[in-house]
Amino acid sequence: MEKITFQRQIPIRHDVDVLVVGGGPAGCAAAWAAAQSGRKVLLLEGHSCLGGLGTAGMVPAFMSISDGYHLLCAGFASRLLAKLYSGAVNTITGEAKAGLSIRAEDLKRIYDELLEEAGVEFYFHSQLIDVTMDGRRIDTAVFTAKSGLFAVRAKQFVDCTGDGDLSVMAGVPFDMGDEDGNVMAGSLCSLWAGIDWNRVQKPDDREIEHAIDDGVFKIPDHALPGMWKISDLVGGGNIGHVFGLDATDEHSLTKGLIRGRQYVREYEKYFKEYLTGYENMELIATGSLLGIRESRRIRCIETLRYQDFQNLSVFDNEIGRYNYSVDVHPSNPSLEEHLKTHGNFEARHLSKGQSYGIPYGSLVPVNTDNLLVAGRCIGTDKLMEGSMRVMPGCYISGQAAGVAAALCAAESIKPAELNITSLQKSLLSLGAYLPNAHI
Repeated sequence: MEKITFQRQIPIRHDVDVLVVGGGPAGCAAAWAAAQSGRKVLLLEGHSCLGGLGTAGMVPAFMSISDGYHLLCAGFASRLLAKLYSGAVNTITGEAKAGLSIRAEDLKRIYDELLEEAGVEFYFHSQLIDVTMDGRRIDTAVFTAKSGLFAVRAKQFVDCTGDGDLSVMAGVPFDMGDEDGNVMAGSLCSLWAGIDWNRVQKPDDREIEHAIDDGVFKIPDHALPGMWKISDLVGGGNIGHVFGLDATDEHSLTKGLIRGRQYVREYEKYFKEYLTGYENMELIATGSLLGIRESRRIRCIETLRYQDFQNLSVFDNEIGRYNYSVDVHPSNPSLEEHLKTHGNFEARHLSKGQSYGIPYGSLVPVNTDNLLVAGRCIGTDKLMEGSMRVMPGCYISGQAAGVAAALCAAESIKPAELNITSLQKSLLSLGAYLPNAHI
């Protein structure tokens, strides 16, 4: 491949205490939390709104927010849930009066409001393209935007890109997929009108297998489709799988979006002809972001492992607790793979009142001195990414990373040197659920 040398001078447009890269659920929580600590915070997002997959990606619902007694993602999410559901969610226990379906346009606006109220400076259409390093420290992050190339200097950086882009640009090693590199399939979520919810019944394996036998699907997908009730006539579809997807490659993402828009029409035929209540359904929109379940896992000074889920682990440096099932989707369309992943999902649940701890070290990448990571790409093994990747888990890790970055910026220390008691005290002051804090 022919190469060129590209070199130019660009302005350092911002100089801040904390730079958060990526405005998904982890990034919003991180920026909000860092701002609560009184630091100068900038958040830059490559897309046109905050919220990531819950907004632009049209993921139709939140996963577990409570262990049955406590709101596990308390703090930033307490404010968000109160605004989004107007008191229908108990922000102490997490008990909800109805399902936690998402109206994406409301969620976009609430993210905007929460960050503006906190004094966070944030901009859209700002894409990270590189970093400059000073030894083990990131000196600047380089972005491209409509106004051209520019750099941002910060005391501390928080990688909330979902795929660990910032960390990888800084030279941090990572893992991806299983031992053969296989990753969970993605999904293109969608929004549908004209659903008669009074007649809708939960589908089972027989209907999807009949549709596969009848040739409805170009690529057989044995997983049952998920349709969430958004309103009396509207449903949010987390349906279908895009197999063989590499979220770190634009060619793969392009093919995935094309395939996703194709299978939406296949599923429309399935819903209308094989199920009841969907006969008059009509597609409103598909997500502008492809739903990614798995990509890079950044290597951190500690790794959250499946044994921690099984053992309900408690850590001295705990920054939160969570309990979502280990939800691993198939990596290929075979029936064998579907039966393996579906069966394991059913077995990997926690009971009411149970949760596992999240160690602070799983947010601190190796080989760097001013970087933290939050969201689905934190330091976990493959199975635990299946639990921590969902939005409430991202709120927990994002909030902790934001507070840690603010404290490190204020004290001019490395994240690995941060006093855990100080971190836990600060998190508790924001309302975080930390029953095992050592203070």
